[in-house]
Amino acid sequence: MSKDSNKNGFGDLMHSMNEFFHERPMKGMLQSIDDFFTSSANPFGSFPVEMTETEDHYVVTAELPGVNKEQIKLDVFPQYITISVTNKEIYSEENEQRQTIRRKQSMGKSSRTVPFPRVVKEKDVKASYKNGLLTVKVNKESGNRIQIE
Repeated sequence: MSKDSNKNGFGDLMHSMNEFFHERPMKGMLQSIDDFFTSSANPFGSFPVEMTETEDHYVVTAELPGVNKEQIKLDVFPQYITISVTNKEIYSEENEQRQTIRRKQSMGKSSRTVPFPRVVKEKDVKASYKNGLLTVKVNKESGNRIQIE
């Protein structure tokens, strides 16, 4: 086999693969997967989290529009916190005699973990949730400064 025929064989393979991923239904399936993970309507997707620092606190904010406070869980660990949101939906269909003929339940969970440069103690963490915005304040431990001689 010559080098040129080997090169053309690889080129043909790459061309075939390129066509496979750019034609329907594969292109549609890949687009659907992308849309699912980037959609803001996806309640189980990631949510925006931002951490800022003041002189005395670390402040973590998470945008959670449409989420009830009861769906939010905040776990505190020595070097990080984890914010989790659980979404549970129950669908029930009844007949004319008010008997349940179909019941469907789905549950989804998404979480974000925020690391800290210092140790986090549970007693130093305060959280509030208002208008779809979770705010977590973490006190910085204040150490003693030592004068260097």
